Amino acid sequence: MRFFLLILMVLFSFFGCNNSNKHLVDVSEVSVNFDIKRFDIDFYTSSKNKFPALKQKYQYLFPVSMTDSISLLKINDKDEQELFNETQKVFKDFSESKKQLTKLFKHVKYYNSNFNSPDVVTLLTNIDYDSRVIYADSLLLISLDVFLGKEHPFYADYPKYIKENNSKEHLIVAVANAIIDKQMPPSIDRSFLGKIIYEGKKMYLLDRYLPTISDKEKMGYEQQKLAWAQFNEEDIWRYFVDRELLFSTDTKLYKRFIEVAPFSKFYLEHDTLSPGRIGVWIGWQIVRSYMSHNTVSLQELLKINSIELLNKSKYKPKK
Repeated sequence: MRFFLLILMVLFSFFGCNNSNKHLVDVSEVSVNFDIKRFDIDFYTSSKNKFPALKQKYQYLFPVSMTDSISLLKINDKDEQELFNETQKVFKDFSESKKQLTKLFKHVKYYNSNFNSPDVVTLLTNIDYDSRVIYADSLLLISLDVFLGKEHPFYADYPKYIKENNSKEHLIVAVANAIIDKQMPPSIDRSFLGKIIYEGKKMYLLDRYLPTISDKEKMGYEQQKLAWAQFNEEDIWRYFVDRELLFSTDTKLYKRFIEVAPFSKFYLEHDTLSPGRIGVWIGWQIVRSYMSHNTVSLQELLKINSIELLNKSKYKPKK
């Protein structure tokens, strides 16, 4: 019976992982212009003689506290060079990532005409997965050494739920998330419902900006964790409702169901089977249901409050 249920969950996930394809739009006429600067290559192939020119080109990456001697030691460090060489194996040719970035920027501009594509700078951050991507309107910094592949030896000691997003395929999702975080107005709704709807809106923007990317990649879930979320959606929603969590302002709920974690904390026997951020997943499904039953723009979606959105969503968890 358990084997049958596992197969059923995987099949359910397979058939439901790309349901955002319905959001495909024609962006061929949308024009975007941006430069890609390979600071990672320029830095780690530099020398003492070339260094002044490097600093001039990338002034914003050299704070006063970083002396030339420190930089040169970093360039010539054996471990640093190994990290650079391993990154080059994956990203020496950046053309495919450039195509993905172009598509993403076109979709963002399609829905936000005032969006200006940022220039892209690739660099290494000694695997700082908390700073995978930094977006500052006109500039986008991407830490390539965080996307070498989830099985890469450099990530051997990292938790599995973190390594799942350390893949080349996840790079474009991380970039889109960084842009969305800047675009989303802050929420003053302190309720659990308000928080999961807020996160659900961000996920729905991913649907629109990355219409061909799978739900698995957008959530950053392992396949079996995604299948668990889909298979148990009704029970998760019932848990939130029956325990009167939706209108609770208990800050612990954020850590239990929204924060990045190896699993969500229902305080039940099989919690470890669940993925983290299950509240984000549920919020996403509610927002998707709302948008399928209401004709509104993305800008209008972002403004609607959580209670009205839920009431108009006609949300019915899958059984």
